[in-house]
Amino acid sequence: MNREIVLASDNPGKLKEIKLLLRDSGFTVVGQMSLDVVPAEETGKTFVENAILKARNASRQTGRPALADDSGLEVDALDGAPGVRSARFAGNEASDKDNVAKLLAALGGVPGARRSARFQCLMVYLRGVDDPAPLICQGTWAGSITDEPQGDNGFGYDPIFWATEQNRTAAELDKDQKNILSHRGQALRAMIAQLQSEEKQLFCL
Repeated sequence: MNREIVLASDNPGKLKEIKLLLRDSGFTVVGQMSLDVVPAEETGKTFVENAILKARNASRQTGRPALADDSGLEVDALDGAPGVRSARFAGNEASDKDNVAKLLAALGGVPGARRSARFQCLMVYLRGVDDPAPLICQGTWAGSITDEPQGDNGFGYDPIFWATEQNRTAAELDKDQKNILSHRGQALRAMIAQLQSEEKQLFCL
């Protein structure tokens, strides 16, 4: 029997990705948009602060357990930017293409050897709105930034994120490859392990 969790995100790409990652895990997610959740204002200064804000907001409005992640791209040549502002790098209403264009412009003239970057994902699970000890997991995916977009898969900065060992961008990987490698895949697999362990402990009690 699957346990249903609210995903504190309105991003359809993220919802689709997480649903796929949760396949056969015993857990399913429903997007907060389908439950008329008003999104939280992301005022945190760190990924984990924003993830907790989003999860608590979704749990408060639905009365259900909630899962949230805050993810972003850190570029060394930009002192870690766009970081927590990755989704809003080119403005609060920015599209993925807007953000990619601004990032490439900011890196204009920076040689390939100095275009190192990493995706970070901090994932939080709240059992309820007042959960004093949320589960927190992190995933990191290191790579670099290309000179121009390549590939049609994925979303966000995937078309310009070069996965070094695969010799292609994240947007050129198929779904299964990306889910094995990605920051979100790493964090969610760790979260699933924690949730399943917790379920077993409760069952034993």
